[in-house]
Amino acid sequence: MRRSMFVLPSSITMASVFCGFSSVVMSINAAGATPERFFLWAAGLLVLAGIFDGLDGRVARATNTATEFGVQLDSLADVISFGMAPAILAYRYAFFQLGIHDSHLRAAGWAACFVFTACGALRLARFNVQVGAVDSRFFVGLPIPAGAACVASVIIWHPTPPSTSALAYSFAAGLFLVGLLMVSTIRFSSFKKKATSLRSVMVTYLSVTILLALLVLFQQRFFVGFFASYIALTLLMNLAWRAGWRGVEPPHDGPEEPETIN
Repeated sequence: MRRSMFVLPSSITMASVFCGFSSVVMSINAAGATPERFFLWAAGLLVLAGIFDGLDGRVARATNTATEFGVQLDSLADVISFGMAPAILAYRYAFFQLGIHDSHLRAAGWAACFVFTACGALRLARFNVQVGAVDSRFFVGLPIPAGAACVASVIIWHPTPPSTSALAYSFAAGLFLVGLLMVSTIRFSSFKKKATSLRSVMVTYLSVTILLALLVLFQQRFFVGFFASYIALTLLMNLAWRAGWRGVEPPHDGPEEPETIN
């Protein structure tokens, strides 16, 4: 029983890989009169991969089965599910069809999708070498699952591919921006800190309730608004720190306690 428990976190990680691979297949299959259905499936599978990615580490810590093998497997899985898969989805969604008649757009889309993938890989490599050396309350740069979620959220909101080159170029600019945010040194909240007071617990439950209510209210538009707000508020918080604001304690780099390491 004890040995079998070590397989559980890796199995969840492989479920994330399966979702990422299946998303690529759906992106490739998006052809014909109704590509929107395949794009929705591809984007939804990226969201599901993100859920599995969030579970594997928690399961490993809860069962005391965290291993170096699991850490390396998780990073490789993230490159596939949150680096390559969303880039292929983005290229197939915004640039493939219009690019048939516009070689410049196809080249721009190719470059934007590559930059997204490359920045995601660099972001993961940096995270691996910084574990335990930075404040675990914050990520250094936009996490790669959030970057993939930004791509998926746009497609969930508007599964019909862009109809004009201007819209496609705007989408390419968004990919460049997300890629740069991933390799930036901007601190994004990790939401890892456990609530230690009644007030913190109440705020957490209230926030989750509000988010669920907004999801029900806005449905497909919720994800775009959520990640746009997450990025905008993060940028404002980093600017406020530079201006001397201390309403939220800024990050302090240094050795972390073992139990706080992801």
